[in-house]
Amino acid sequence: MKKYEPDAIRNVGIFSHGGEGKTSIVEAMLFLAGENTRLGSVNDGTSLMDYEPEEIERKATIASSLACFEWGKNKINLLDTPGDDNFISDAKLCMRVVDGAVVVVSAVSGVKVQTEKVWQYANEFSVPVGLFVNKVDRERADFSRTVEDLQKNLSDKTVLVIQIPMGAEENFKGVIDLLSMKAYAYKKDLSGSFDLIDIPPEYLDEAKKYREKVVETAVEMDDEVMERYLNGDEITDEEVEKCLRAGVWARKIAPVTCGSAAMNIGINVLLDNMVKYFPPPTYRNEVEGINIKTGDKMMREMSASQPFSAFIFKTFTDPFAGKLTLFRVYSGELHPDMTVLNVTKDEKERIGQIFYLVGKKQKPAGFASAGDIAVVAKLKEAGTGDTLCDDKSPIRYESVKLAPPVISFSLHPKAKGDEDKLNTSLAKLIEEDQTIRYSRDEQTKEFLLSGMGQVHIEVIVEKMKRKFGVEVELHEPKVPYKETIKGTTKVQGKYKKQSGGKGQYGDTWLEMSPLPKGSGFEFADKVVGGSVPRQYIPAVEKGIVEAMHQGILAGYPVVDFRVALYDGSYHDVDSSEMAFKIAASMGFKKGLEQCKPALLEPIMKMEVIVPDENMGDIMGDMNSRRGKIIGVESSGNNQVVKAAVPMAEVLRYAPDLRSMTGGRGTFAMVFDHYEEVPAHIAEKIIEAAKKEKEQQEK
Repeated sequence: MKKYEPDAIRNVGIFSHGGEGKTSIVEAMLFLAGENTRLGSVNDGTSLMDYEPEEIERKATIASSLACFEWGKNKINLLDTPGDDNFISDAKLCMRVVDGAVVVVSAVSGVKVQTEKVWQYANEFSVPVGLFVNKVDRERADFSRTVEDLQKNLSDKTVLVIQIPMGAEENFKGVIDLLSMKAYAYKKDLSGSFDLIDIPPEYLDEAKKYREKVVETAVEMDDEVMERYLNGDEITDEEVEKCLRAGVWARKIAPVTCGSAAMNIGINVLLDNMVKYFPPPTYRNEVEGINIKTGDKMMREMSASQPFSAFIFKTFTDPFAGKLTLFRVYSGELHPDMTVLNVTKDEKERIGQIFYLVGKKQKPAGFASAGDIAVVAKLKEAGTGDTLCDDKSPIRYESVKLAPPVISFSLHPKAKGDEDKLNTSLAKLIEEDQTIRYSRDEQTKEFLLSGMGQVHIEVIVEKMKRKFGVEVELHEPKVPYKETIKGTTKVQGKYKKQSGGKGQYGDTWLEMSPLPKGSGFEFADKVVGGSVPRQYIPAVEKGIVEAMHQGILAGYPVVDFRVALYDGSYHDVDSSEMAFKIAASMGFKKGLEQCKPALLEPIMKMEVIVPDENMGDIMGDMNSRRGKIIGVESSGNNQVVKAAVPMAEVLRYAPDLRSMTGGRGTFAMVFDHYEEVPAHIAEKIIEAAKKEKEQQEK
């Protein structure tokens, strides 16, 4: 691919709710641009962009992919992103590096949950947006209703129609451009071929009405043109286009176009409009970063003449090329054999071959310059969110804050001895997907895999099997209950054993009492007069520490208590550290029975963000889960419900919330504290623990 000046490059992401046809639009673009000899299909598994086996099987985008191609005199770097809530974080990372976002909506179903979410991402990163109404050829498609839905739900910008369809459903045959006032009449052979004709009479009145709105809105972007328009002067199409472009760049206008990816109608016009209305990479002139020496903000000019700097927004492993790193260059140029600094990890990396991608197809690039998006293979330390730069002019770019995982499962390798392979494979998958969490619960001894939803977890498990040959079973994680005491007692723990030769003798008197929540364990030495020699007292404490890992109710660790050793006796010959350790353990277990033992459960602090209309359902549901509402706050059109809820009640909260809110609700939770389990529930937990123990002993 030849060298392009920054002004001729367009970095564009395509975003939507899942199933709206993003990938089909990209496939049509690649066909029109000559990158594919046929129209790739998601349904047939022939898509260039959705090439992973998990994507082909589900007929949906799971991971973002890059397509670099030429359109006219311009180069387009197009990022096709996931729309499913399980993988939407990947879309957010892509929004971080694009200069324009095409948000796709269906003419059948209109604005959906993830449409709103990606719109918020565009606002967060100040990205200009265009809207494309797809599936105008489908049954029950209604362009006008969809536009009203867009204007109602995405009202922070002027949602402006600049193109209308000719016909709908099976009669959809083309689009009308409201700037040139010409119609594109397409052949129904999927070739994208069209005839540019005068607007048919039956559509002329509607087109004029929409055209008037376009001109009225556009001229507001330029005071001089606005004044001339109000004076009745003629405003040229070129002036309207210039004003529209200014409105899009300023993020005041979101232009609406339409078509059908499946029929390859309107896609060429969408490509033209991406070049025409979206800004080049250098439109902001400079980019904000962080001075790594001072921690202060600093600016870097987006120019090839500046020192090199780039932001890594994706890494993944290719079975042939190895680890691939996708990055956006903000300044300078990158060439093979250069050594650059990974400022995030403070490691130097040597650059190998640089190339572009079209799905998984690689195209040699030779170099990458300011404003471009490119790929390099086999960097050792580079990860998503890292900054690469010239080590003599370091700068670090802010990474993207991703939502925390919402669901966890315990992992059990099917094959014995696969634990090491499991750790290695998950470490590599986490490099590709930063929303995966993998940890070990020290109390339950379970390996926990956490992700953004059940589908996300299932895909991770499928990839582990396919890429690394590791098969696992998923189970609901155990709740890490604990036990405590509510009463006090004084108890003797005595161990005496005689079996010929030297015996064992240890005698302890313990005073046990409860401590406030969260205090843990406290040991006190109150021995006077040498009834227990000093050298045996650490063994007494050790005996209690070992015994406290298993309580008497259900075998859970005991917490929040104090034990004081206040008396005892010993034998000159038979006493030993081991004897006193066992004696203390016996006394502790006996004392637990006398101290009103109680079961404790972990309580999670939750923030649930839902639309106003779902508030009642959420509050009622929280009460049914034994939750306590801490407070409710307004946030735009949403309500933020803060609550404290037992962990056992929210292990599978993610799918339940999705069901209650139609996918519009989100939540985050962290461990807060432990509370006593209500008696009727404690009985069930204790009974279940006894049955599990009996099965293990069998």
